[in-house]
Amino acid sequence: MKAAIYKRYGNPDVVRIGDMPKPVPRSNEVLIRVHASTVNRTDAGFRSAEYFVSRLFSGLFSPKNPVLGCEFAGVVEVIGSDVSGFRVGNRVFGFDDDGFGGHAEYKVIREDKALALIPDGMDYTIAAALTEGSHYALCNIRAAKVKQEDTVLVYGATGAIGSAAVQLLKHIGAYVVAVCNTKNVGLVRSLGADETIDYQTQDFTTTRHRFDFVFDAVGKSSFGQCKPLMKDKGIYISTELGKGSENIRLALTTPLLGGKRVLFPLPVMRRDDILYLRDLAQQGSFRPVIDSSYALDDIVAAHRYVDSGQKTGNVIIQIL
Repeated sequence: MKAAIYKRYGNPDVVRIGDMPKPVPRSNEVLIRVHASTVNRTDAGFRSAEYFVSRLFSGLFSPKNPVLGCEFAGVVEVIGSDVSGFRVGNRVFGFDDDGFGGHAEYKVIREDKALALIPDGMDYTIAAALTEGSHYALCNIRAAKVKQEDTVLVYGATGAIGSAAVQLLKHIGAYVVAVCNTKNVGLVRSLGADETIDYQTQDFTTTRHRFDFVFDAVGKSSFGQCKPLMKDKGIYISTELGKGSENIRLALTTPLLGGKRVLFPLPVMRRDDILYLRDLAQQGSFRPVIDSSYALDDIVAAHRYVDSGQKTGNVIIQIL
């Protein structure tokens, strides 16, 4: 089968198109003919190993899973002998940041992992982008215990995580102030943001609002910078470690002080989560933002674009 393979950590050029054996499903696994996947921050982070801690999961010296792609959508081609929840021919989508494998013509996954049927009427492109950004957003929103009528700042509201966060927060009933660039103000408003702040023409720290939750979906702010904007019991979460990995240290110390605090939750995708996201998509409460699509043969260019930090929403890889 054709696959995008990487055998060492580094820049996008470590990825190459090659051939690999078609995987064979175990008794509790399904074999999926992949139609679409994405290149996202998770893939790019594991590829570069910029944060050394990622190697504890992917392999200290070289990648243990040579094919990236944690999001995927496709058709079940073979089921293991013990599989009962899926049938050959089912259209499915899912998330797998343990085994990855979505950047290939075929992948296997256990049926009890984050795997679900694609809703009728939804295409593979949208289904492939339903999970990565949204599960990070969902994890952080739940950690902050956001409730109806809370006031929330989303910094970086146009990435896969931030654009999902705006929609998930509005579904809860929060008041959302979203920070984005000039060209995407209209997009962010269309996602449901109550107010937008254009960081290219405005200083977000001068806002009149005080927030129950500040969510930095791109890791470009700091707790010190945002602390004056937070309510007395406000919560700050960033998707990055922060300068000198300060967000880890602050997550350990600020909760002990009883006031404004930093959290650093570790995201976990469960089957219930993927079903929840699918339900929201079916209801029209969540739709992943799509930036662009690349053929599998052009996946290095997709990695370069993701690394540029300029993408809006999700970058799709079309495999079939």
